[in-house]
This record gives sequence, C-alpha cells and structure tokens, in this order.
Amino acid sequence: MSDTTLPLAGKHALVTGGARGIGAACVHALLTRGARVTIAGRDAAALAAMQTALAHEFGAGSINVQAFDVADPESVRTGFDLAARALGRIDILVNNAGQAASAPLLKTDAALWQRMLDVNLGGVFHCTQAALPAMLDAGWGRIVNVASTAGLTGYRYAAAYTAAKHGVVGLTRALALEVATRGVTVNAVCPGYTDTDIVREAVANIVAKTGRTPEQARAELAAGNPQQRLVQTGEVANAVAWLCLPESGAMNGQAIAVAGGEVM
Repeated sequence: MSDTTLPLAGKHALVTGGARGIGAACVHALLTRGARVTIAGRDAAALAAMQTALAHEFGAGSINVQAFDVADPESVRTGFDLAARALGRIDILVNNAGQAASAPLLKTDAALWQRMLDVNLGGVFHCTQAALPAMLDAGWGRIVNVASTAGLTGYRYAAAYTAAKHGVVGLTRALALEVATRGVTVNAVCPGYTDTDIVREAVANIVAKTGRTPEQARAELAAGNPQQRLVQTGEVANAVAWLCLPESGAMNGQAIAVAGGEVM
C-alpha cells in the first residue's frame, strides 16, 4: 500500500506471533494504516500462506515474513536483521507471541514454569532488545506488548502464565521510563478472554476435565467480562494500532485493558 496520506505510511512494523489470532488482526490493522509489515512466527507454512493472502490486498512489497523463535536470542537477532534488510529499519514492534497453559501451582512443574516465562516474558525482552537500538538512533519508535488481564490481576490455576504477564507489564513500565525522552513509547494492551486458538484450547480443556459442553465452557470464560462475551481479535488490534500512531505519542507506560470492563 503506497498511499502516503495514511498515518503509518513509511513505517515498518514487526509483529511476532503474527500468523494467527490477535497477531494476524494486528498485521491487518497496521497494513490498513499504511505500514509495511514483517509477520514473524515459528510456523513457516502459516506465514507463507498469510503473506500470499495479504499480498493480493496490500501488495507484495508491503509484506515480509520471518520464521524465528522469540525464546531464542540468536534466532531473534537473525530474524530482525533479515527483516530490516527486507523492509528497512523497524519502527514499530508488536510483541504478541505467547503461550498459555493452566495448572494448579502444586502441579506446575519447573518445565512448565520456565516455558511460560521464556515465551511470554523472555520473548518480549529478546525482541525489544533487538528492535530498540534502531528506534533510539532514529528518535522515533513504538513498542506495544500484548499482555493480558492476567497481567493486571490474578488468574487461578494459571500461576506461571499470570506471573509472566505481570512481568510483561512491569517491563513495559520500566522501559517506558527509560526511553521517555527519546521519541520511543512503550505500552501494553491487556486483552481479556479473546476468541482465539488459545481460548478454544481452554474450552477443550474445560470440557475434558469437567464434562461441561463447549457452549457452557465458553460461557464460563465470558462470564468475567461484564459484556458477557469474548473479546474479538479486531478489537485488540485496533487498540494496538492506535498506540502506534504518531499522534499517540503521549501514551507511554500504559497497560490498557481490552476486556469489556473486566478490569478497571
């Protein structure tokens, strides 16, 4: 998309976990606002399919894909270097990649604990370290971390995930203060239960463990939202895209709940 009147024209955004769910919605929202977008993830086939589909709408020159693992620092560095070569300096980073797993604390083993930290918190750290130097050199940048309402409150039976997402919110606030005078903003969006693969897996888990129907399980997850529904991916993506706009420069260090009033 070459319309220079669009608010993110000329900007290069990288979205981790961008091939599905909230990440895919963020990719579309940023492209619609004129950005060039690198779609990052671990599933090369899913990335390629998304690239092909979006090229018809936005043009092949606006889209790049990079397969890497956010939990692996070397993989991240290589992926970011290749993305910058393809579409230029990365101006916007959306740290969306994440995993969710539930277990009572006493059944949370060290491997599960570490995996939740490595992907959900370590991934944000590694990707931010890779993107930040160029933003500081340019005097402009936007970093948006997709956390969760679990990063603002407690979720029972999800201690590892909740701890990691609290860490994402803390990292967001700390870095926002570090770079506040450098033209770079750092914010988080905190979705409630959103209609994604992660929630569909949670529904299947509830059904398997409790014998409830899928409809009952979805209603149970939606019950915490005062609107009595699941959040839609596009609603989260619109909040992310707004934080990336040039005119959102006063938004810094915020953790914005996109959850129908679940957290206030």
